[in-house]
Amino acid sequence: MFANNSKDEAKNKLLLLYIFNKFEIAITNNQITDFVMENELLNYFVLQQFLSELVNTSLLEYTQNEDHYYYLITEKGKDTLNYFKDRLSDKFLSRIDMLIEKKKKILLKETQISANYKKKSKNDYLVELKVIENDITLIDLKLDVVSNKQAKTICDNWKNNAPDIYGEIIKLLID
Repeated sequence: MFANNSKDEAKNKLLLLYIFNKFEIAITNNQITDFVMENELLNYFVLQQFLSELVNTSLLEYTQNEDHYYYLITEKGKDTLNYFKDRLSDKFLSRIDMLIEKKKKILLKETQISANYKKKSKNDYLVELKVIENDITLIDLKLDVVSNKQAKTICDNWKNNAPDIYGEIIKLLID
């Protein structure tokens, strides 16, 4: 669906509103760009133009949360979508719903569990691990380790096992 006239532009903006509404989570520019490009919904330049226009008309909000900027659909955007949604075919929306459900699971995992490390000095690395649920930080753990290899291993293990590790920490603290 590439925009070539005002009717197509309106449908594509509705599609973007639909996508943001369906995701139900804040999405970064990279995340929405990846989703749209992977599924060949719009070209990059048209997408960026439409995102800017949707923000300028207050249908989307571009806001900062910690270190990242995110898009969120506004109430005005939801109202607009509800009013004009019938202009998008049910068959097309069903396809989009399926694509969103698959991507949403990946995005939720990415936004819920974070693991990063940085070098502080020659043999000193700071590892930062987090689990966030519904915008509430459940755990924010910082560790000093002596090697890049240890830091990377800890981050990889956290990304793959954070719910289990978090559960064990809570169990150890409570018992």
